[in-house]
Amino acid sequence: MTVTYQVKNSIYVNLTNRCPCDCTFCLRHNGPGVYGSGSLWLEREPTLEEVVASLDSCDFGRFREVVFCGYGEPTERLDVLLAAAEHLKAFDASLRVRVNTNGLSDLVNSRPTAALFAGKVDCISISLNTDDPAEYLSMCRPKFGEAAYPAMLKFAREAAANVSSVVMTVVGEPVTSIEKQARCRAIAESLGATLRVRPYEPAI
Repeated sequence: MTVTYQVKNSIYVNLTNRCPCDCTFCLRHNGPGVYGSGSLWLEREPTLEEVVASLDSCDFGRFREVVFCGYGEPTERLDVLLAAAEHLKAFDASLRVRVNTNGLSDLVNSRPTAALFAGKVDCISISLNTDDPAEYLSMCRPKFGEAAYPAMLKFAREAAANVSSVVMTVVGEPVTSIEKQARCRAIAESLGATLRVRPYEPAI
């Protein structure tokens, strides 16, 4: 079971395979893993103790960032995510902790959640994907339907008030045109976030 894996100079944490979206461009459609991680499909979800043990085995003299991002939406296991992040900060407050998310944590957990990341997470990266709510529905296929897009924007705004860095992302061309990227940048900045254009990369 792959709980932690290396991507470039960061350690990634694979908490779950559950996700409320089924994005048309998701790497999960292309293979069992990424960047030589091995299979990220979990036979079962790791316990908090297993997540902590896997993190404790990492050489943080070499890796200075931990990213909660695997083959599922990490806020599906919000309590485990927050407890593991708190453990990392207690071990070394200078470690950078990032969460890659679709921004639907409030809907997943049926409560406001952005404030819970304060002091535990340094950066939240949110998949904006498009400036158009209707296109978001067809592209990301969220189980929450039309409630998803406004909930994602609300989460981003509240996250920006609670963590030092919020980044919103879109997939670059040909998925997102230059013109749409500009509109997405304006949305991100209006919420207190910055925009990052990420390349589409097939699983390795």
